Amino acid sequence: MKTNTWSSAAAAAGALAVLVTVSGCSGSGGSGGSNAGAVPGGGATAASPSLVGSPAAASPSAVAGAVPAADWAKWKLQPLPAPPAPPVDKPIKLTATGKVPVISSVPTSDKVVFVTIDDGEEKDPKFIEMMNDLKVPITMFLMDDAIKNDYDYFKPLQALGNHIQNHTLHHPAMSTKSAGVQKQEVCGDQDVLTKQYGTPPFLFRPPYGDGANSANLNNAVQQCGPRAIVLWHETMQIHDMQYQSGDKLHPGDIILAHFRGPKDLKGETMTQMFGELLSRIQEQGFAVARLEDYIQTPG
Repeated sequence: MKTNTWSSAAAAAGALAVLVTVSGCSGSGGSGGSNAGAVPGGGATAASPSLVGSPAAASPSAVAGAVPAADWAKWKLQPLPAPPAPPVDKPIKLTATGKVPVISSVPTSDKVVFVTIDDGEEKDPKFIEMMNDLKVPITMFLMDDAIKNDYDYFKPLQALGNHIQNHTLHHPAMSTKSAGVQKQEVCGDQDVLTKQYGTPPFLFRPPYGDGANSANLNNAVQQCGPRAIVLWHETMQIHDMQYQSGDKLHPGDIILAHFRGPKDLKGETMTQMFGELLSRIQEQGFAVARLEDYIQTPG
């Protein structure tokens, strides 16, 4: 198990550093968080909306292992290893009230990683085709400004069992905003995503990872409904991954990618970038599991 404990100042510094170093990333970049897999405790308590565990047509992570080799070959990819069955005893357990944890990896010995995709600016229909073929589980952290011109695009991805989580209304650096504005950003996106997709998000990702460990943001998240703040350990660039420590993946790592297209990827498409991501994972012998399968929600 791998646990990172950073101060709020360090987390903010890391987030600002990635704003400079992550290429082609006008959306979330940033650095990993603290207390991976921690159980929240203490702090002010506030009632949260009831948490709905999964989208209407959720499919198990293990389905990726049943994908025919021809479907991988269609996308010029080698098959990923099949992930293990989701653990019965979830390594991350969330509480219904109180301070929320900040996580950037999942404590597990399973040789799995978790793919998260942010923002929602690129809406390439070929990516939906790719996901229908390959059944790779993803978690989508969607921001209303990026998706409001086509909410429906993400519904086929949700129907595959992929969860939609909170990423603010307008993608600000949260530490630069007042407590009131931070609450508006989180609660506003929570309301939009719940209305559009029928399930209240229970995870939140701050843009750039900024302010993840601050009291103001934690309070805003508590008041708006999500029960954990999720950061990451790797970011996917156009052809390769940027590692926060070392040069390889570790069991339980959370990977950050973005819904991006040719204008942000130097001519590469969303499917080409995602194929490169899967190749980097396959080369290191990891499977991709569904993040939410490793999290126990309250009630």
